[in-house]
Amino acid sequence: MLGQMMDDALTITSIMKFAMKVFPDTEIVSVTGDNPRHRSTFGKAFTRVHQLANALSKLGCAPGDRIATLAWNDYRHFELYYGISCSGYVCHTINPRLFPEQVSYIVNHAEDQWIFVDPAFLPMLEQLQAELKTVRGFVVLTSKAAMPETSLNNVRCYEELIEAEADSFTWPELDENSASSLCYTSGTTGNPKGVLYSHRSTVLHCLGTNTKDTLALAPDETIMPVVPMFHVNAWGSVYGAAMAGTKLVFPGPKMGDGETLATLINEEGVTFALGVPTVWLALVNYLQESGSKVESLQRLVVGGAACPRSLMEAMDAYNVDMHVGWGMTEMSPLGTYNTLLPWMHDLPEDEKFAYRLKAGRLIYGVEMRIVDEEVNELAWDGKVSGRLQVRGPWICKSYYKLEDSDAHLPDGWFDTGDVATIDQYGFMQITDRTKDVIKSGGEWISSIDVENAAMGHEDVAEAAVIGVPHPKWTERPLLVVVKRPGSEPQKADLLGYLDGKIAKWWIPEDCVFVEEIPHTATGKVSKKDLRELFADYSY
Repeated sequence: MLGQMMDDALTITSIMKFAMKVFPDTEIVSVTGDNPRHRSTFGKAFTRVHQLANALSKLGCAPGDRIATLAWNDYRHFELYYGISCSGYVCHTINPRLFPEQVSYIVNHAEDQWIFVDPAFLPMLEQLQAELKTVRGFVVLTSKAAMPETSLNNVRCYEELIEAEADSFTWPELDENSASSLCYTSGTTGNPKGVLYSHRSTVLHCLGTNTKDTLALAPDETIMPVVPMFHVNAWGSVYGAAMAGTKLVFPGPKMGDGETLATLINEEGVTFALGVPTVWLALVNYLQESGSKVESLQRLVVGGAACPRSLMEAMDAYNVDMHVGWGMTEMSPLGTYNTLLPWMHDLPEDEKFAYRLKAGRLIYGVEMRIVDEEVNELAWDGKVSGRLQVRGPWICKSYYKLEDSDAHLPDGWFDTGDVATIDQYGFMQITDRTKDVIKSGGEWISSIDVENAAMGHEDVAEAAVIGVPHPKWTERPLLVVVKRPGSEPQKADLLGYLDGKIAKWWIPEDCVFVEEIPHTATGKVSKKDLRELFADYSY
């Protein structure tokens, strides 16, 4: 027997229509290259989305066409998110921090038809233009007055493109399983791989992330997505804000500038922000150096890399509650979110921090398991670690144009490449990447735990740990440190600081200082590059 309920399609278009009717006056504030503080509303933005849809149709776009964006977080990029997907095309967000050859590969692999680009990224496209085989033209995301000169062929100005178009559009009736957006992994091993999201997966992810135990967006919040819109849909916040009527504040090209972030928080009343640890380190450094405060800010979510306790404690000092979240491009991205259970708030401080620093608690919509090398499922006891595998309605089942790839195991699970523990309350803790874990004397060492311990030292700005060859133990950890400006920590002091904070045999025998630790295009520490840098090192 089947139920007798309506089966309206779950589409991004439904989010847009809802926000336009219910929250037309909710603000969207942006820092852009041609305006230091642009103001709009959901009503105005979605009216322009109708104009954009008419313009895309006149450009000759066909259903399923991939339309690329190479842009910062701002109101124009917001309009593209909805205008492209709701018209039946695929919004392909490209990470401008990738190497040019990776951008060329991604554009050609996706067969992008048009590229909407911020002026800052024109030089990259000018360099690559001859290699872009399917691109028919480019639209520069700026006003007519600020339109730069460029050697690109068939170039349009965004504002000119949409200004003459009608502000009404008949949206197509889309199948909820239609492709809506495309994001490529950062390609740390081999070429980047495309993750093709659907309207259905996006709406379900949005509903999952807007629950009380996760982002909990609402009309009385003001959210600042510092996590870029060119990477995993800004963690879903651009859709979640429209669904919940939450004011949006976009930092544009200033997303890594601590002073700009503090100014936006204070002047726009930001209550909630999302970003990677390096962003919040920049904010904390500015606040400490300037003596400024961020009184409206109530909570942050940090993801993309492990959160050091020192960073969380620094935010506590400003009465900002920091939550750790974990996910992947392949997961839309959210899989866990760290909200403490009621009784955990009364734990002794160290025990409470042990929970707060975990990757988070499993959210409904994601199934999770840890397995051994024979794929036997392991216990959720918070102690035993294994390969982390996931599945669910917003997790990819295969990569774009790689349908026969090994993205999934035969029983439908996706192997994340992470090693983790899960406890009896559903709290997950990443202990390492399978390719980064260090095996010393036949036993595993968690590089992440060593890094987090080292980051607690007041003279350490950033730390990373890799395994290097050892004549007796096969591998031993090597601590790589960036000094905090103005400090001169000594190697012996740093290594001695770790005593009692991690297992004694985990403590590295050596520590090296570098000016900078290499990062991937998504802001994560690049262990691959570090291993190449220290390829000749041995104990």
